[in-house]
Amino acid sequence: MKTIQIDKAEIDGRERIRLFFRYDQEIINLVKSLPGARWHPQMRCWHINLAFGPASNLNYRFRGKLEFVPRKLPVNGKNGEKQKKEDPIEKIPDEFIKTMKLRKYSPKTMKTYTIMLRLFIRFYKLKVLDELSDEDIREYLLFLVDEKKVSQSYQNQAINAIKFYYEQILGRPTNTYYLQRPKKERKLPVVLSEEEVVKIIRQVNNPKHKCILLLIYSAGLRLGEAINLRVNDIDSKRKMVMISDAKGKKDRYSLLSETLLELLRKYYLTYRPKVWLFEGQTGRQYSEKSIQTILKKAWLRSGVRKKATVHTLRHSFATHLLEHGTDVRYIQQLLGHANTKTTLIYTHITKTGFDKIKSPLDNLNI
Repeated sequence: MKTIQIDKAEIDGRERIRLFFRYDQEIINLVKSLPGARWHPQMRCWHINLAFGPASNLNYRFRGKLEFVPRKLPVNGKNGEKQKKEDPIEKIPDEFIKTMKLRKYSPKTMKTYTIMLRLFIRFYKLKVLDELSDEDIREYLLFLVDEKKVSQSYQNQAINAIKFYYEQILGRPTNTYYLQRPKKERKLPVVLSEEEVVKIIRQVNNPKHKCILLLIYSAGLRLGEAINLRVNDIDSKRKMVMISDAKGKKDRYSLLSETLLELLRKYYLTYRPKVWLFEGQTGRQYSEKSIQTILKKAWLRSGVRKKATVHTLRHSFATHLLEHGTDVRYIQQLLGHANTKTTLIYTHITKTGFDKIKSPLDNLNI
């Protein structure tokens, strides 16, 4: 039986299962039978959706044909701990990390920029990073668009990371090279109806989990804003939630639902959080992944057909306020949008006004 070594790695912003094996067309054909299987030219490996794992699941799926085993990592250190060897060619310059820390970039932004720069370095691993030309940069961006078929968002992240390194670290002037910015996609976000929100929330029985989802919906919070809330950020007298150091390093207030306030009081008496409003088992902040899992399980049980994520609750909050007559300028402040144009997207989703318009088909005698 043919053996494949597997491990997990973040690829294009998503965690995937990497497959390592000697070139074998039969194995490749079997791997390609998995929906979404992709070849990564830089890593020189195939990768598949995390949902196909772990190894035991893959062994059952390809029983008698392939055997999947965890990839063996080189042993390093006094205690024999297994560690990944970092390719010195792909090492991120120390100054790149230090500058981001000094400018107080968020951990998420730092992680994204680091990934993007590492992929850029890997693409030109036979060249010196500081000596790459404007044409080299454009060639890489064309590769992302033509070969990788990346989204506009992904391309923008790559451009931002590259510009940050060459302009902020090496001190090149901004007009040293020109990068064509892709047009931003104008996709309308998925929005749940009020009835669909109720269906999902009713699938959550744990008091802490229910409070988290209800707070995100009732205050229009981003996921990161919810886990960063501290106990003192709940202003019960003024019926407001204080969101500190949000996106763009801005503070703002949002609504505190009276219904939720009663649930939060019961939650506090039961769990007694000390620092963070929602704490994990170790007393640290609740993880983003845990909240995403809570929402996904509730959504699957609810029978709601629309694809719903945690951020869908924020979109639904804004749309429902608009449908109930709230001025878009107030919604902008509650969401923390810097530009009203961002908030106006919800006017394309709301059903308010459309229920008074009659389709021309209804006027025909067919």
